[in-house]
This record gives sequence, C-alpha cells and structure tokens, in this order.
Amino acid sequence: MGPAASWRAIVAVILLALPAAVFAAGRSSQDNALLAARDAFVSGDGFKLAGYVEKVRGHALQSYVAFWGLRLRLEQASPQELRDFLSRNEGTVLAEQLRRDWLVVLGKKGQWDLFGEEVAALVREADSDLAGYALQERWRRQDPSVFAEMRSLWKTPRRLPEGCMPVVEAMLQSGELATRDLRDRFRLLVRANLIAEARQVVERLSLDQAPSAIQLDVAAVSPAGFLERAGDRLETAPERELAIVALACLSRTDLQRAVGFWNGGLRERFPPEDQRYIWAIFATHGARRHLPEAVDWFTKAEETQLTDEQAAWRVRIALRQENWPEVKNAIERMSPAERDRPSWIYWLGRSLFALGNREAGRALFGRIAGEHHFYGRLAAEELEMPLKLPPKAAAPTRGEMAEVAGRAGMKRALALFRLGLRKEAVTEWLWTVRSMDDRFLLAAAELARRNRIWDRAINTADRTVGEHDFTLRYLVPYRDLLSSHARRRSIEEPLLFGLVRQESRFIADARSSAGALGLMQLMPETARLVARKMGLRGYHPSRLIRPETNAALGACYLRNVLDGFQGNPVLAAAAYNAGPGRARKWRDTKSIEGAIYIESIPFTETREYVKKVMTNAVYYEALSGGEPRSLKSRLGRIDGGPELKNGTEE
Repeated sequence: MGPAASWRAIVAVILLALPAAVFAAGRSSQDNALLAARDAFVSGDGFKLAGYVEKVRGHALQSYVAFWGLRLRLEQASPQELRDFLSRNEGTVLAEQLRRDWLVVLGKKGQWDLFGEEVAALVREADSDLAGYALQERWRRQDPSVFAEMRSLWKTPRRLPEGCMPVVEAMLQSGELATRDLRDRFRLLVRANLIAEARQVVERLSLDQAPSAIQLDVAAVSPAGFLERAGDRLETAPERELAIVALACLSRTDLQRAVGFWNGGLRERFPPEDQRYIWAIFATHGARRHLPEAVDWFTKAEETQLTDEQAAWRVRIALRQENWPEVKNAIERMSPAERDRPSWIYWLGRSLFALGNREAGRALFGRIAGEHHFYGRLAAEELEMPLKLPPKAAAPTRGEMAEVAGRAGMKRALALFRLGLRKEAVTEWLWTVRSMDDRFLLAAAELARRNRIWDRAINTADRTVGEHDFTLRYLVPYRDLLSSHARRRSIEEPLLFGLVRQESRFIADARSSAGALGLMQLMPETARLVARKMGLRGYHPSRLIRPETNAALGACYLRNVLDGFQGNPVLAAAAYNAGPGRARKWRDTKSIEGAIYIESIPFTETREYVKKVMTNAVYYEALSGGEPRSLKSRLGRIDGGPELKNGTEE
C-alpha cells in the first residue's frame, strides 16, 4: 500500500470512529439539489429535473440524477446515450436497473439484436416481464431449452409475462401445449382465484371444450346460485368445468355449503378423476380452517397429484391430529425440492421417531441440526444438542474496514441513508455486499452499526457462512429503553428484543406498507387506544416514530396481548402480528404442541413471523449469558379452544 492509499485508509478509519451525529449534520446545498431532483423524478417533471444536473456535479450521488433523467425518457433516449451511461457506471446497481428497464422497452419494440447484446450483460437473472422477453429472444434464436422453461412458467399460478406470449402461441400451434395443458392451467388459475387470467386461457380452448366466458364470471362471482341452478346441465365437459369453478370459489367462503352441494347429488355426475380433484380442493381449504375431516378428504383425493402447497396442508392437518403415518405419507409425496425444506425434514424426522424408526429420524435431524433457524434448533434439541453460539469472529481490521468504507457503492449507500432515501440506500447496500466474503461482510455490518443503520448491520451479519458475530446478528439498540419497559410490564427481555428485531430491525422510523410505525410497528389506531388506556397525555400519531413513545405503547400492548392468552408467548406473537381473534381461532379443540400450532397457522407471513420471534428469543437469551431455555420449552403446548367453525377463508 502506497503513501496515498495508506493516508486514505487512515482517514477512512478516523471517519468511521466519528459519532453518528456527525453523519447526520446539516445538508449541503448539493444535498438539497439532489433531493429536489428526486422529487422532480417522482413527479415525472423531466424539464425541472434537468435543471439540477449541474448543481449536483461532483456529489457522491450525481449518477442518480443522470439515471432519473434517462429513466423518465427511456423510450425516447438513443441507444448511444443509454450505452454511454451504462459504460460510465458499469458494475453499479444503477447500470443494472437501467439495463433491465431498457431491455423491457427493447422487447416491446421487438429490437431483438440490441436486446440480445444487452441481456447478456445482466448480472442477475431476469424476472417478471423481462423474463418473458428474454424467453422470446431465445426462442427467436431457436434455443431448444425455451419450451421446457416455458412449461415451468405455465405451471405457476400467476399471470404470464406479456413478453412470452408469442412463445405460448408457438407451443400451441406446434402441439407442445395441448388441450389438457390448457385445462390444467385453467384449473390452476381458478384455484388461485385468478379468474381474469383463467378467462384468457378459456379463449384459447376449442368451442367444444370452452366454458362460456359469461357463465364463467357467474360461476366465480355467484357460485352458490350457479350450483343451485346447475340441475341437469352437467352433460358436457364445459358444463362440468363451470361447476368445478363454482365449487372451488364457494369453498373459499363457505366450505360446508360447497361440500353439501357436492354430496347432495353433484358428485355422481363427475368422472372419478374430477371427483378426486374436487376432494383435494375441499381438503386444502378444510386444512387451512383446521377441520379434522380434511384428513379424510385428502384420503379421497389419494390418486390425485397434489401441488406442493396442497401436500403441505395435508401434512399440517395430519400434524394437528398427531396422525404420524399420514404425516410421513404426505411428506414423502412432495416434490424432491419441497421435501428438502428444513420444515419437512424436521417433521419427517418426527414422524419416523413416532413410528419407531429412531435411527432414520436422527439422521434427518442431523441434516439441519447445525443450522441457526427455527427447525434447526428443534432438530438439535431432538438430538439433545445444547445451544452453542459459534465462536465470535475476530473484529474487522482497520484495513478491512477501510476497504469496505472506501467502496464506491458503500459511499453511495451511506450518502443515501444520510439523506433519508432509505429505499434507494438499501438497494445500493445489497448490491454492494452481494459478493463479499465473510470478513468483508462483518466489516460492512460493523460499518452499519457505527452509523446506526441497525437493519443493515443485522442483515449483513446474518449473511456470513463460516465466520460469525452473533452480537451483530442480534444487536439490541435502545437496550436500556426496551429493558426498562420490559421490567415495567413484566415482559421477558429476550421475547421483547426478539419481537422488535422481527418487527423493525430496530429502525425507529420504520413504516410498513400497511401503515404500522416505529420500533414495535404499531398501527396508529391501536396506538391511540393503548395511549388512552395508559392515560398518556399529549399523545399524537407523529410521536410513534419516537423510540420512547413507541416502546412504551408497544410494551403495554404486548403485555395486554400476553395477559389475554395467559402469558403464552406463541399465541401472543401470533396475535401481535395477525390479531388476537385470529390467534384464538387457530387453536385446536384439544391441547397441541406449540410447534404444531405455529406450523399450521394459515397465514404464511404470520407463520414465519412467529417462528422467527421465538427463535430470536432463544438467541437473545443465549447472548445474555447463562443457560438458555430450549426452544421447545418456550413453545410449550397450546391449550384447546372452542369448537372449530366453518367460515370465510382469510
């Protein structure tokens, strides 16, 4: 390292040691110009935006102003102008974003030569609409693998990208996609309640196979009325298909009524294959509602090829019944990729244990027991392996810190954070750390910590593979504040820390898409009610982003939720995320394991949330010293509730 480089490294380290307040100092005139340029971009005012180009020259984020300008006139900009920007900014996240946006424009215009040249420069795989155009470009080059990839897209329950439709047409004309494929996709989309997309598939069926588009809408919007009028109109395949649509839609809102229609004379009008298909639909909706009869309905669908989602719900309802042979059978029928997920590795191991094959069960637990997630911990505990935190990696060296801090992408990310442009800052940060090794990841995490960017510190430390620092993974900013409220409300500190980590990653001004605010992500209406109950004077929703106010209200609300569930942390976490009514409704009529309750939560977001909160609590307790309680003991058992009722699927 030469004298100049050495001096730059020393300066970088000195800057890193400065308090965060220095980085939050007043904005310069260039900062204000840059923020004004972004406002112009957001409002679509290209003329106003152009007036700021010279004002930000030399600013660390000047490339953003150029990017915003090109983005506003992407369809009018010349290839040379766009390529000049890409060349000047090659390797940056802005180049990647601009290239992706430009490729979509090129695909729409059918400029395939340019498209082929630029798509090869993408760093990451194309997604969404761009993926469709990328498939079409390869098809035009007669790439033989395109049809297989298109089949994979065809089997996903979502809208197909517009760019790949010429490929679909070619496959239909060549016979690569047949009538059966159209019917299967139609049913897939109906099950996913994507009726508009299903209608587009109907338009491609021959007249003798296609249900009426008008009747399709009737069956989907008024399924009960349609089934009441079905009568003898089930002689043709299109008529039966419409009845299947009505049964599938009705089962989402009134499952028992759908089953009543089915058993009241409809079932005998369908061939065995369709009967099994309908039983699988009923079984999946029934399992989501935790209805015991869903186990029998899955049995009636036995020969039907279940989707991975359906197979997962077959496992979950069998778990609720502690029907271990059925758990084993359902997991073994999953696709190899789905079966290899940690959750199903664990539950297959549990089923083998219960059925007496402990050696095979132990082998499965051993596959995930060293992993630091919910099922990794449960598997380790089945093997009686105590929790041992990985050795703390050596602190990043001055050289490592200077190297990370000196990267252009990191400088841009920090500048964006300083200006409050969090969305752009996180994107820049993720791009910059994407290919770092463990040592530089730890340095980047420490850099984030020193700059009080708590979520980046935690998430970046969480990416390491061989060297770890769990004090960074499980930071506790505002420890004194949170601890004081935990003591005041008699809440276990690790649980409170674990919940805040999952809710906001300790970002005080965090705002969710649903409108939740602050450290503990409180909805304004909930916060208002809690503030009134606490007698908090002078409360205003604007105070929710103040850590002191948010922690006080959040801890009080969490205490209320815990009290409503006799102190059960699993139910409280589920209630905190999805509401007390839902958490209560998801109980069984009998006592069940906490892990089974969690695995069978109908909402994916809440299911994963509760797993992470409870796992976080284990690690926070371990880091506090002493012997941590096992995850399984924390989960405990969930006492039975009232009888399950059929209702609208949420």
